[in-house]
Formats: sequence, structure tokens, C-alpha cells
Amino acid sequence: MLENLKNYKILLCSKSPRRRELLADLRIPFTVVTAGDVKENYPDTLPPIDVPQFLSEQKAEAYRGIMKDGELLITADTLVICENEILGKPHDADEAVAMLKKLSGKTHQVATGVTLTTLRKRVSFTTVTDVKFAELTDEIIRYYVDTFQPYDKAGAYGIQEWIGCVAVESIRGSFYNVMGLPVHQLYRQLSLF
Repeated sequence: MLENLKNYKILLCSKSPRRRELLADLRIPFTVVTAGDVKENYPDTLPPIDVPQFLSEQKAEAYRGIMKDGELLITADTLVICENEILGKPHDADEAVAMLKKLSGKTHQVATGVTLTTLRKRVSFTTVTDVKFAELTDEIIRYYVDTFQPYDKAGAYGIQEWIGCVAVESIRGSFYNVMGLPVHQLYRQLSLF
């Protein structure tokens, strides 16, 4: 579909099965690669909304040293931000429960930073989606955490799972961004290469 990409070998540097699925939905052939163990550290002075793009650029930089001519690398990072606090991936059930209690009855932002890198060019962007959660009972939260164990998800939830059906009152912006990859914006940026 994107004729301009025929000159590139597309590389997705991500461990996320959701990102792989979403990129595959664009019908763009790609290969999954890893950049090793990238520490997801960022300056304390960085506004929360800027952190995902900073991290996606760090991931790109970690892989750039082994890139070859003709390769186009996609890196991304998604974070949930509630009341200016970053909610990353929970380490255990208690942390997941605490995150979901914080999100209950509030609107939060899901920000995904994406970086596209070749040996000659780098483009980064951030997509933000507002998600409004209904009030969640302790029973709903505990059922979700115990059943789905959302420890690999920023903010302790996956919108495509059961919790999305019962908790999400509304979203403003890209649904796929909340899943981890703003495919509409990604497609537009890829068309410029």
C-alpha cells in the first residue's frame, strides 16, 4: 500500500504483542528486533506528556548502532498519565489495584511516543488520547486484576480487554493509541519516508 516503503526493511523494536498486531493490521511487512535492555529512565524535570517520546528516542538510539542502510526502525513507548502522575506498568497485584483505584471516576491521558529512524533521518511524534473511566468498585478492580493480571500494561489496564467494556465511559482521540500504537498517525508519517 505504501509504495515508498518498498526500499526499506521495516523493523519494529518492541516486545509488545499488541504493537506487533497493530502494525500487522497496516499490511506493512516488518521484522521484530530487540535493542537489548534499555533502561526506561528520564529526567525528573521532563513534563510527563514528553516522557513517552523521550523513551521512544532512547530505544531508537540503543538500536541505531547496529542499523544498516535501507532499514527503517519503529520504536514506541506508551504511558498513562493521571493528574500529572505517570502510571507505568505495575509490578504486582497491589500496585495494579492502586493504579485502577486512582483512575476510577477520572479522565486520564494515554500518551504514546513513536520514533521512526533510518541512518539518515529521524522523526518523532507523540499522540495523546483522553480516556474517561466510570467509578469502579473494589470488586470490579479485584476481578480484573486477578483474572487478567495486567502487569505488562501501562496504567494496569488494556482497553481491548474486559475492563475496557465495563470501565471506559468515553475516549477522545485514537483508540489504537490506548492499545499502544497510534496507527493512523504512524501510517501518515511512514507515507512521508
